[in-house]
This record gives sequence, C-alpha cells and structure tokens, in this order.
Amino acid sequence: MSGWLPFAPDASHAGADPRLAGARLTIDLSALAENYRLLVRQAAPAKVAGVVKADAYGLGIEPVARALWRAGCRTFFVALPEEGIALRAVLRDAEIFVLNGLFGPEAAPAYAAHRLMPVLGSQSDLSCWEAFGWDGDRPRPCAIHVDTGMNRLGLTADEAFAFAEENALTGALSPRLLMSHMACADDPRHPLNRQQLESFQAVKRAFGQTDSSLSNSAATFLGPAFAFDMVRPGIALYGGAPVNGRENPMLPVVTAEARIVQVRHARPGETVSYGAHAKLDRDTVIAIASAGYADGYHRAGSQAGVPLRGVVKQSACGVTHGRRVPVLGRITMDLTMFDVTDLGTAVAPGDWIELFGTNIAIDDAAAAAGTISYELLTSLGRRYHRTYVGGE
Repeated sequence: MSGWLPFAPDASHAGADPRLAGARLTIDLSALAENYRLLVRQAAPAKVAGVVKADAYGLGIEPVARALWRAGCRTFFVALPEEGIALRAVLRDAEIFVLNGLFGPEAAPAYAAHRLMPVLGSQSDLSCWEAFGWDGDRPRPCAIHVDTGMNRLGLTADEAFAFAEENALTGALSPRLLMSHMACADDPRHPLNRQQLESFQAVKRAFGQTDSSLSNSAATFLGPAFAFDMVRPGIALYGGAPVNGRENPMLPVVTAEARIVQVRHARPGETVSYGAHAKLDRDTVIAIASAGYADGYHRAGSQAGVPLRGVVKQSACGVTHGRRVPVLGRITMDLTMFDVTDLGTAVAPGDWIELFGTNIAIDDAAAAAGTISYELLTSLGRRYHRTYVGGE
C-alpha cells in the first residue's frame, strides 16, 4: 500500500527491557483505530485528520501514525517541523501540517524539502513563506490560521480579510486550508463556542472554496455546524473524554502499570512517605510500586501535604487483583505506596498494579491529580517498557 511501511518497534519506542522495567505501558492500536473510525462516523461527511504532536501524545508517533494510516487517515497535524520530518520518514504520502507556524526564513527550506505544510498565523509567517518563492510553477501551499477567540496563534479577523483580498489579486500563496481553534468546546454550553463559530464563518466567506477546519476532539461532538471540511481530533483518538460531563464514547488505548517491588506491614500510629502526613489508624499492608512522578505519575495525586488536598474528590488509586486500592502518603520520584490491606495476603512482590487504563479511566486518574488527560499522557516517562498490541 502506498505510503505504508511495516511496523517493527525499536528501542526508542520499546523503552526498558521488560524483565528490568519498573513500569510498563500497553498501547492498543486496535482501540486507537476504532476510535478513529468512530470519529469518522461522528464527523461525516467531513474528513478526519489525526493530531500526532508531542510524540502522538506520548504513545509513539511511528506506531500510532502507521495504525491511523491503516485505518484510513491521510492527513496529520504536528506542532513542530522536527515532528513533521519524523512523520514524513514514516509515511511518505501523508499530508502533514505544522501547527506552530513557520520557524523563520532559515527553516523554510526544510518545510519544502520534507513536504510539510506550514500553518501560517502571523504577518511574518505570511511574508516569509511568500518570499521563499514558488513551488515549481505554483505558489507555495500552506494553511492559514485565524484567531477567533483563543488569543494564542492566528491572524486577527481583520488581518485574515486583508490577506484574502490581497492574495486574490497576487496569487502569491496557495492556501489549502483555513483553520481556527476552539477554546471551550469541552463545555457545550459555553457562549464562546457560538461566538467562535460565527466569527469563523465570516472569515471563511472571504476565502471562497478553500477547505476549512474548526473542530478539535470536543468540537467534533458539538454538531454538524462545527465540522466544516475537516476535524482535527487529538485526545479522543487516544481514549480521553472529548466532552466534560458526558459519558466517554472512546475506547481506552493505553494502560499504565507499575511493578510491586515490596510488600510491608505497618502498625497504627506509624506514618508513610515524605512529610509524615499519612498517619495510619490500623494495621496496614503497604505495596510499594516502582513508578513515581519521574514516570509522569504526578505527585499531586497524593493529596498529602499539597494544596489540592480537599479540592479534588479523592486521591489517586490503583487496581491490583481486581480491586481498587488507594495511594498512601506522598507519591515520590520513583516509588508509590498503595494501601492493599483489604486484599489480605494476595499481593506479592512481582505483581503489577494498574495506574490507569482498562479499569481506571485516564480522565479519572488525571482528575485525582488535579490535571487533565492530555498532561498525564504527555508526561509519561521513558522508563516504561512499551508493548504495542493489535492494529494489524
């Protein structure tokens, strides 16, 4: 199949030797592909691109991109030109957009050499790409980013109107896509959603038949008015809940587990971990797991001696032997303690405990640390052994 190469995991993706690893990730490429197909059905007839920036949200750009290609994805978004170059080496025929703009005139040749489409969001971006010259006998292709309320990247509406009028006369650039980004789509009732939609519709009229894209994961579920020609889901592909307060329709893609390296017994009145904030009120069996905040298992999930204590509903928990068990004391750099007292003598060194995945939703694990699934995924350290399953 054109543009597809067989996938063989390498050391950069596999991580530690599984016999020596303190933690492991199981990444289900079949679930990833099914999530893509669900989004295709949701967004139809709009095209669905795959956002694979930040090493595919921490899961590995190479295996993730190949799995999405096999599922039918042909357009991808990355944040940085280096990410685009890495993706081009994996997928020869993919359409690749670079979200963070054009990194100056010295970077322009690399975009052209690797057939990367810059998303131009400033006057300097426009001037630089225009000055770089034509692609053969054609003006340089690009995407145009207009800000509709995010105040992050993008031309203002007035700048976008002025560019559209001038470019209609000069033909200096060939916009392939007009895009903007939603700020509050995970809250369907937020008034900014409608404001951004109306602002984008107005700018779109100035760009004629140019394809357009407004929706991220959350906005894909706001209805057909937000779909335009292309949607750009990210977190939903990887199993995160796209919309707050609704049942998550996406399948879990990644399961994170830590190895239990010791089981110890402690008496009432003793304390656990740094700061001695966790004081025991019963005879307690403690499982010490070989993962901590150096592995992206956030210290804030401890709720012990941190400002989040009492703000989020409960501390983080794990699952072992089919039971949920709470984090006990502060999460440390390399180790986390769990209260496994209610499991009796079932837990032993060498067992594994799930941090999030098929039993603990990634959004729940993130909420326990006062953060979001995006941050939890992209914080995953390199000490995990990664196993890719499915996707064939």
